[in-house]
Amino acid sequence: MRLRIWHLTNYHYDTPATSVIQMLRLTPRNHDSQYVAHWRIDVSTDCWLHQHEDAFGNITHAFTADGSFLELTVIVEGEIETRDTEGIMRGTVERFPPSLYLRETALTRADANIADLAASCRDASGDNALEVLHLILDRLHDNMTYDTDPTHVATTAAEAFTLKRGVCQDLTHIFIAAARNIGIPARYIGGYFRRGDGVSEQDAGHAWAEAFVPELGWVAFDAANGICGTDAHVRVAVGLDYLGAAPLRGARIGGRGEALSVKVRVAQAAQQTQN
Repeated sequence: MRLRIWHLTNYHYDTPATSVIQMLRLTPRNHDSQYVAHWRIDVSTDCWLHQHEDAFGNITHAFTADGSFLELTVIVEGEIETRDTEGIMRGTVERFPPSLYLRETALTRADANIADLAASCRDASGDNALEVLHLILDRLHDNMTYDTDPTHVATTAAEAFTLKRGVCQDLTHIFIAAARNIGIPARYIGGYFRRGDGVSEQDAGHAWAEAFVPELGWVAFDAANGICGTDAHVRVAVGLDYLGAAPLRGARIGGRGEALSVKVRVAQAAQQTQN
């Protein structure tokens, strides 16, 4: 599948910002499940984009914008060729052994309720890692309600699981917490998802998890949709949790009363036909 992606992030300030520093994780890499046909980043103010790779191998861009401005806009757009590998990830940049992804973070700490979920799934599946992960995926998808209101970027897995509500970030954190709690390495993936209902306009990017299965390697699990990774997923950044894979993070001087708006469009690109 060829996917066309457009992602706008706009910051509006009540009082002018005099300096802004931003770190972007908005550029996908090639691997066996996707090929980047073309990709570009535009920033509304004059600045230099400095490209690097972070510790996890994510492509990052950093910039500093100086001056007096009331708005700052970052737009990324491009086209990606994807293929369905049944969620099995191959050809990805791997800087660390899988065991690193057993590391607990504040956002992915399992409480007693998440530990009980993980243990019950393990007991029901007879310790088969792939079956355990699919059971966790199914139970989260069935028992959690997708709701944008009660959670925010700092909501922990335990808090969202208690509410039984949240967004894709929350379900991903819970999935990761449960997997790690029973000794299965798991990590956070940020990217994009083409919905199957024909809706292309979205309010944010997407998030899912990858878990390490010894006989298969890394496998993608999307708890928000109750599926493994498909050719509708575009993988952009990896981290221990959201903070390590956040699309934009930064700081500013001035700019009181910040208001953030995000618009994302993910659609199948027009197919080119040849005679």
